[in-house]
This record gives sequence, C-alpha cells and structure tokens, in this order.
Amino acid sequence: MSNQQLTPLATGTMSGIGRATGFELASPGEPVVGNIEAALERNRAFAAAGGHQGAVVFPNLRLFVITCLDPRVDPAHFLGLGLSDAMVVRNVGGRVTSNVINDVAFISQIAENALPEGPLFEVAVIHHNQCGAGALADDSFRHRYAERIGAEESTLRQHAVLAPAAPVTRDVERLRSAPAISPRVRMSGRVYDVVTGLVETVIPAGR
Repeated sequence: MSNQQLTPLATGTMSGIGRATGFELASPGEPVVGNIEAALERNRAFAAAGGHQGAVVFPNLRLFVITCLDPRVDPAHFLGLGLSDAMVVRNVGGRVTSNVINDVAFISQIAENALPEGPLFEVAVIHHNQCGAGALADDSFRHRYAERIGAEESTLRQHAVLAPAAPVTRDVERLRSAPAISPRVRMSGRVYDVVTGLVETVIPAGR
C-alpha cells in the first residue's frame, strides 16, 4: 500500500470531485517501493503458518458481501471475516451491476444443488460514506471517464455514490427483482461509516 492518504477537503477549496466525494488524494511522502513484494512476504508467512488449511468452498456464515474496492472498506477487517466466512465481490462503489447479478445467480444455483430446501444465503450490499464513486457526479470527471472507457455518461451518473443510503436501497431492489436469482436468497442493505467504523442497517435481510 502506498503512503497516499485520503484527506478531507477544506471548505472553500473543494474541487468538483472533492464536493462529490468528501476527500482528496494527498501524497505526503514517497510511495513504498515493491508493494507486491511486501504482500508476497506476508503470503509466505501465511502459508508457513498453515493459514490456508481447513478452508471450505461454501461460506461458513452463508454470506455474500458486495462492497466497494476502497482500501478503507475491507470486509475482512470491518466485519471481522476470516477465510471461508463469506464470498466477497468488490467494485467501484460496491454497486450491483449485471455482472454482479450473474455472480449471485451462479452461486445460488450451486447452493440449490447442495441445499434442496430452506434459505440459501444472504447477500449484503454495503456502501460507505466518503466514497470515491461520488466523483461520477462531477460533470468534468464523468465526461473524461466516459470517453476513456467508451461508456454513456448518463449510465455512469447513476453509479455515483453520494448519500449511500439511497443507492444501497436501489441496489437491493435490483437484486430482489432479478429473475435469475433464486427466491431462496435473502438480500440486505447496509452502510459502513469510515469515520466511526460502524455498519448501519438500511434494509434488513429479506426477499
């Protein structure tokens, strides 16, 4: 991980992106050299200690987490998840895309084969405050990004995360209305506060 820090923007000095996200990137020092090498060193310690042993395919908590790729928002830490506790999908903003729906449908079909009756698992959509996906609400950033990836600006605007309770509600509803997902899968919506470290329930688990 680099030395980059997420720093609140001072009032009156906010850029358009800063107004959308609540932070800006600051680089107070030189970045750490050889990031992957540091991670591989940890991997060797993990393997030597047998940390991978006893892992199972179907999650112990019957939990499928959809959340943001922001490095502050790691469910292994803020939810205390261990290896094999949950399946996790992370993308920009933790949004429910068509690919995410397909992933949930795939796992639900596998689970149906193993569990002939009863609930299969819970999908927890977890958005967070100070989300970088808020940058998609900035016209200039969104226009440049749309050109970069060859996407429609209007669709990108829908992926902005400003007040997270609203988009997390829309994403849970999108999951619940997806015909490809088994009705035996429960869905919930939560919001993680990167300042307090707490997760708030917006939509309780249900179908």
